[in-house]
Amino acid sequence: MDPALIIAAIVIIVIVVAAAWWYLTRQRSAKLKERFGPEYERAVAEKGDTRAAEVELADRQERVSKLDIRPLGADERGRFRDEWQPVQARFVDDPSTAVRDADALVGRVMGARGYPVGDFEQRAADVSVDHPTVLEHYRAAHAIALRDAAGQAATEDLRQAMVHYRALFAELLDEPPTVTTEGSIK
Repeated sequence: MDPALIIAAIVIIVIVVAAAWWYLTRQRSAKLKERFGPEYERAVAEKGDTRAAEVELADRQERVSKLDIRPLGADERGRFRDEWQPVQARFVDDPSTAVRDADALVGRVMGARGYPVGDFEQRAADVSVDHPTVLEHYRAAHAIALRDAAGQAATEDLRQAMVHYRALFAELLDEPPTVTTEGSIK
């Protein structure tokens, strides 16, 4: 066989393999971007490397796939909705307590859905797999709650935390949040 043909065949095979690898990598990135939304960009910025961020996001998917995440039953949803009302009403008289109670209630809802309720970062990572669009709400609410615990959050900050917790709460209950024109939450 002609050595030029062998070399040409090898070059063609290398080009095809490289193109296939490039295509599959782009497809994987596109799927992760679509699945995780803004959390994809946050992970890339945090890791400083697209590949490392994609590995982490894929690891999250793998971890959550092994969990027994389930939707809430109608009775559970109703009970949690009923628990939310006094938490939200408490905001008027005691915003700090309302924010702490909202955080605790969100944690109970996560637990009822089957998410492990370990440290915040692990909870956020787990929730990001199924609820990436509201994860920023969770992160923002948590950051405000931490500032409040340090005595550094104003009432408007706490109101924003409640809005953020409500968005996550509604998503976890599988219901859309209701926001009035005045920006209050129901």
